[in-house]
Amino acid sequence: MGSLSIWHWLIVLVIVMLIFGTKKLRNIGTDLGGAVRGFKDGMREGSDKGAETAPAAPQVTGKTVDAEVRSKTEHKA
Repeated sequence: MGSLSIWHWLIVLVIVMLIFGTKKLRNIGTDLGGAVRGFKDGMREGSDKGAETAPAAPQVTGKTVDAEVRSKTEHKA
């Protein structure tokens, strides 16, 4: 009772086609496909560009900073 059969999906498809029409559905599919294609191209360009312009790791100069940390109670006294 919880799952939908193929006949349920066919009836839903026919109702959607009657409401929106085939031309509008085709345009929506074309727009969606173009958006997905553009997203994939952007991700591909972003990963290529990120690999080329990745900043070099900072060099360690060997300098050490020596400091003492005091708690708030010691500082007030």
